Amino acid sequence: MKRNTMSYKVKQFLMFAGPATVLFFAVVILPFVYGLYLTFTSWDGISKTKPFVGLANYLAAFKDAAYWQALGRTFIYSAIAVILVNVVAFLLAYLVTSGIKGQNFFRAGFFVPNLIGGIVLGYVWKFVFNRALVSVGQALSIGALSTSWLATTNGAMLCLIIVSVWQYAGYMMLIYVAGFMSVPKSLMEAAQIDGCTKSQATWNVTVPLMRASFVQCLFLTITRCFMVYDVNLSLTKGEPFNSSVMAAMHVYNQAFTYKNYGTGQAEALILFVVCAIVGVTQVYIGKKGEVEA
Repeated sequence: MKRNTMSYKVKQFLMFAGPATVLFFAVVILPFVYGLYLTFTSWDGISKTKPFVGLANYLAAFKDAAYWQALGRTFIYSAIAVILVNVVAFLLAYLVTSGIKGQNFFRAGFFVPNLIGGIVLGYVWKFVFNRALVSVGQALSIGALSTSWLATTNGAMLCLIIVSVWQYAGYMMLIYVAGFMSVPKSLMEAAQIDGCTKSQATWNVTVPLMRASFVQCLFLTITRCFMVYDVNLSLTKGEPFNSSVMAAMHVYNQAFTYKNYGTGQAEALILFVVCAIVGVTQVYIGKKGEVEA
């Protein structure tokens, strides 16, 4: 069989990409389409019938003040967490590529938190904030640590941000490490010969050439922070007084706790569109200014 024929190309595609394509449609595309269909129904998750209600669920979503409060809270949390995650990840990557002793050990150590599931991570840090830090604060008479941060509205948000930075920074660090290693050493040496210090060469030569790494890390952290649910559930459960309920948790509660599947799906779709717009805009802006070595 000739390799340039259409039948040969189709067979090759089905052989190598066919299983992955089928799984992608079964796990991603079909549930998405079915969820889109549910946004036009008033299904309660139990009955066999799914009454068609048109755009009523979208109107209910736009009138849901708690949802927009949760979405606004998610914007604030994401903005702070994304900046801190990338700053910490970049500094860690700079540290473990600077030639210090045991840098491979440190790379593995910084990456380990990303391997822990969000539910487990939330319960571990809940013990830290509720018991460990409180015990230290009371023993040393440190007022800020004498009571649990999770008991206050601002403290609960701060705890979510701290845990998110601790979890995601190690993964983003690996992307920045790859970015540092992709910059030719000859460029750094040339910059230093021209009179730049090491820090100046890093800022003026290395950082511009790592723009692709920044784009990838920002996109990943934005999407992860917008969709955060597991840590939100196990660490705060939305408390105190629902002040730490993020958009994903509100959507889950709407659909599975209150049995408003249609409204929940509509709010989930709105969240997806908002996240997609922010992510794609960030990638588009970032890609426009990429510099090639």
